[in-house]
Amino acid sequence: MPYVGAFLHPSLHALQIYGANTNVGKTIASTVLCRALRSRRKGAAVRYVKPVSTGPDWEADDGHITRHAKGVESTCLFQFDEPVSPHLAARAAGRPLPDATIVQSLHACLHSHASRSLSQLSHTLVETAGATLSPAPSGSLQADLYRPLRLPVLLVGDPKLGGIGATISAYESLRIRGYDVDGVVVFREGDAHADRRYGNYEYLREWFWKEGRRVPVWGWEMPPERHVDEKQDEKNLSGYYGGMENVEEVRNVMGRMEERHDERIKEVQSLPQRAHERVWYPFTQHQGRTEKDIMAIDSAHGDFFQTLSPPSTSHSAPESNKASESSAPPSLLSPLFDASASWWTQGLGHSNPSLAMAAAHAATRYGHVMFASGAHEPAVGLIEDVIQTLGNERLTRGFYSDDGSTAMEVALKMGLSAWERRTGIARGTDKEGEETLILGLTGSYHGDTIGVMDCSEPGVYNEKVSWYRGRGFWFDYPTVGMKDGKWRVEVPDSLKAELGEGMVADELAGVFDLEARQDDRKRYEAFILETLKTEIQEKGKRFGALIMEPVILGAGGMFFADPLFQATLVHTIRSNPSLFSDHTNPSDPRDWRGLPIIFDEVFTGIYRLGRPSAASFLGVTPDISAHAKLLTGGLLPLSLTMASESIFNAFLSAEKSEALLHGHSYTAHPMGCEVGRESLRKLGELEREGEDWGAWKRDWAADREVGQGEDSRSGQGLASTSTDVWSCWSKQFVGRLSGRDDVERVWALGSVLAVTLVDRAGSGYTSTATAGLQRKLMAEAATYGWGVHSRVLGNVIYFMASQTSTSEVLAGVETMIWRSL
Repeated sequence: MPYVGAFLHPSLHALQIYGANTNVGKTIASTVLCRALRSRRKGAAVRYVKPVSTGPDWEADDGHITRHAKGVESTCLFQFDEPVSPHLAARAAGRPLPDATIVQSLHACLHSHASRSLSQLSHTLVETAGATLSPAPSGSLQADLYRPLRLPVLLVGDPKLGGIGATISAYESLRIRGYDVDGVVVFREGDAHADRRYGNYEYLREWFWKEGRRVPVWGWEMPPERHVDEKQDEKNLSGYYGGMENVEEVRNVMGRMEERHDERIKEVQSLPQRAHERVWYPFTQHQGRTEKDIMAIDSAHGDFFQTLSPPSTSHSAPESNKASESSAPPSLLSPLFDASASWWTQGLGHSNPSLAMAAAHAATRYGHVMFASGAHEPAVGLIEDVIQTLGNERLTRGFYSDDGSTAMEVALKMGLSAWERRTGIARGTDKEGEETLILGLTGSYHGDTIGVMDCSEPGVYNEKVSWYRGRGFWFDYPTVGMKDGKWRVEVPDSLKAELGEGMVADELAGVFDLEARQDDRKRYEAFILETLKTEIQEKGKRFGALIMEPVILGAGGMFFADPLFQATLVHTIRSNPSLFSDHTNPSDPRDWRGLPIIFDEVFTGIYRLGRPSAASFLGVTPDISAHAKLLTGGLLPLSLTMASESIFNAFLSAEKSEALLHGHSYTAHPMGCEVGRESLRKLGELEREGEDWGAWKRDWAADREVGQGEDSRSGQGLASTSTDVWSCWSKQFVGRLSGRDDVERVWALGSVLAVTLVDRAGSGYTSTATAGLQRKLMAEAATYGWGVHSRVLGNVIYFMASQTSTSEVLAGVETMIWRSL
């Protein structure tokens, strides 16, 4: 599957010409530059590309270049006859032209140019159509269309009345989309045009050169007025172009563009060394690491990083170009599929313009405003949006913090404080010094801050931290995975006497059909109740909350917990309140009962698993839930801890010290909140209207209908949750993977695919079983034009799509996984 990314070659300087408006002289500027480059660089190739053109051939811009810039190779990739906007021309021609087709054709053209430019720096000028935000043939904005290539930009300003605003608006539109605008050209009005002199050049020159921008603006002589006689008009233009070749302002443009090309290359090539000398990386053992281990990222777009190619793998052409180009020069950038979704944050793709616009709007409307005693629309609106999205009638209050770990710290404070205040136990211990503990699951992980670190069993993340105490009891549990085409609920050997041998299902939906699994439910309930009685009544432990990652336990090892076990655990706690305290059996069904139930949905929530809330898979509703990552679509850090009214009321008091004393300076920062609202809006659209989502759901649809359980909004029953269980990863591919001898198990749900490789050494988190596969997936870029950047958890390698990934891209990733295995 061909994919093209940012284009950067040492031997080819590609420059994209954008216009602040229509009829501002883009083609005139392109012609001047083409002629000047030919004159200045004797023997160097100069080329011109017009990706999309409308109107008759005799008026085409590439023909203008051919007539007035002799020796310049001129190409038009897609031509429409109607002299109207490209989206109208494509519609009139009945010829749909997808954005990907244009970008791939332009990339292939640039690659072809680079292949023929080995001896010295050559130039290719790419001229856009109309204004910066004019529609492309598909109807999308052309600034978005060409963004995957991220070519440096020369902006042609507007010299006419209103041109100052048009030029600045065009510049800001490009900047907010991640382009580098290296310079601006404005045609200056001379004495012959005194009646049209608006001073645009003088103003723009000063505005663009202010601190923080430092973008040079060059004023060029205005071309002659169009003559009614075509021959005379051509003669006038030829004289104009001949006079412009050696003008200092033109030479300055060429010098600046080449200088910026060299600077960009030096910047990205120096990143690994500079980072190696200064950066302390998270989750990284630095001993033995070198700068060669550091991935330099020039930019990112959609599902892909654009990374500096390793020297040893940068000399091959992409597979799609091999037939026509056999001697491509080194490509400095390689697209890598971001298979960790940038540590699980990406929901709407890198460089998403709607998220960037939301952030910019909030930044310029508010900046940051303190939140302790105020309210602003983005913050209040986002909480209302989250309440509606989650659909949990228990959750009525939202508390802002900055990241997932902190959101769980807040949840822990909420839950334990609510339990202790209702039961009359203060400060975590009673008179005998008994400690209030939490209940959880083995293999859980809730963050790296000290409080929630104690909510996980001893492991690689916490056991070497001297303050760690491990304040809890963690249930072992059955897990879910596919092997040899069958979905299996696997029970740990130590629990088979109590829980049975597990189950086998043809469809993943069968695992989630909780109503149909009554025998398993009874065994689970008996085991959980007996275990709780042993821990509480016989061992004297006291528990103040259940903390659990619903369905998928992420950083602990990508464990797919049996949803029936998790649902039964919640149900058993709520059905036996007297086991925990005589004060934990309220009459209101929406109040917490037994223990406050805390769900950590930082990873699994907000459509990660294909639904707005992972809790819905269990048919139960938590009293507290933590949300981050996809909450803001992958752009800004922000988290929300949602709580019920009864949890909120536990902190009401005449004493300030009884309040939830937690916060940080950037609480509810408007940019994050506004981006969160836009993220939820876009994700909701995908759920309702996404074409790929619909295809994936049909792919995973079970062949049989399953029963509907009782209404679970009160959180007391075990409802059937088997409908709408799907993944964006191909059902056929997952089944095929599960049959491999080197694969222990595999699972897919929502946007996540996890593959557990056979590890004969049994070394767990420190396993190197996945290292070879990880390297091969990266190396795919050298041969096939793009590769896969993945993260591993011991012998588990996982692949995560964004919620905007396409079936075509994911099919390519699946092919690479299979090939690399």
